[in-house]
Amino acid sequence: MFTNFKKTFKEYPSKFWVLVGATFIDRLGGTMIFPFFALYVTSKFNVGMTEAGVLFAIFSVSGFAGSMFGGALVDKFGRRSMLLFGLIFSALSSVTMGFVGSLYAFYILAVFVGLLSDVAGPARGAMVADLLPEEQRADGYGILRVAANISWVIGPVVGGILYTLTTPTLLFIIDAISSLITAAIVYRMIPETKPEAAPGKPPETIFQTIKGYGTVATDRLFVAFMLASMLMTMAYLQLYSTLSVYLRDVHGLQEQAYGVLMSINAFTVVLFQFAITRRIKSRPPMLMMVVGSLLYLIGFTMYGIVATYFLFVIAMLFITFGEMVVMPIGQAIVAGLAPEDMRGRYMAFFGLSWTIPSAIGPWAAGVIMDNYNPNWVWYAAGILSALAMVGFYLLHTRTKERFASSPDAQALEGVH
Repeated sequence: MFTNFKKTFKEYPSKFWVLVGATFIDRLGGTMIFPFFALYVTSKFNVGMTEAGVLFAIFSVSGFAGSMFGGALVDKFGRRSMLLFGLIFSALSSVTMGFVGSLYAFYILAVFVGLLSDVAGPARGAMVADLLPEEQRADGYGILRVAANISWVIGPVVGGILYTLTTPTLLFIIDAISSLITAAIVYRMIPETKPEAAPGKPPETIFQTIKGYGTVATDRLFVAFMLASMLMTMAYLQLYSTLSVYLRDVHGLQEQAYGVLMSINAFTVVLFQFAITRRIKSRPPMLMMVVGSLLYLIGFTMYGIVATYFLFVIAMLFITFGEMVVMPIGQAIVAGLAPEDMRGRYMAFFGLSWTIPSAIGPWAAGVIMDNYNPNWVWYAAGILSALAMVGFYLLHTRTKERFASSPDAQALEGVH
């Protein structure tokens, strides 16, 4: 295993591995607090999931606006500066969130946190695409997910213990420290990766850069892929926004039990992500998205049917294997479809596939949880996964020839 790791390590540039290590540190702080965020809001402010869902929606909508602006800035000014700005502001906002005493003040803070923290959102994805050639991108995004999920192995368990034994404010402080450490690593060890402009091509003004989103919005294949991804993501986000409260209120599980489930999710990704990505990257990408959505359908529907912890673990494994299929392939598809000088904007626009589900999903789940049979959250997640399967399959049947004969096919050589 050590020999295989050493061989894999040598296949990728050192700056990519620095980015992987920095990502791990940054995610470690976030994974200590994020799984318990809904629990924190509902218990501290004595509100239901509906109010928590509104807060998630504010984060998502303002975050998308920040990401869209950030995508243009990433293509205009570079990846590194935007990543540093986002990390530093994220640290400041984490500390502030830990001391907010009013839900309404939290709502206002969420607007600024989303706008300014997520300015850096597209930078990391664009940086991976800059550092790696086409044939390595799917694997590269998979490796980045492994690093992030190693933090999920550790973070939820430690966070669950600290959440129970100390004050949640400590978790926000730890998150801030991890962001500052990551910023220091990026500043010292990762240079700018933005490709040089073509010789003789005049630089875009900031207005022209923002106007370039019109080109992204008229890429029909990209937009269709994004819409199908929205349905799938609407189901997937319930894992983080709703499941912890559902298991506590419906099945009486403690925070640590949910933390263990999330650590199982992350540990499975660490063990199998790279091997799975290498096995599936040569297969038709849209069919792989169908397979991943099917696994989501099974796993999320199970949470509305089963009632024992062992079966909760089995459901989590279905979801985990689903995300190991769709996450790296989905990112590689977007990177492949994006022109070199528009990667930041494509990555930012693809954020819609997360922003809209984040704005609608937790709120809708909260309404169901507070007013109807909570199991319908998971039945609805299964239905959304089934609709995503149909969407990805239609994209597969209607784009095979295009992939085989158009520039998009060459762009996706490293994906399918």
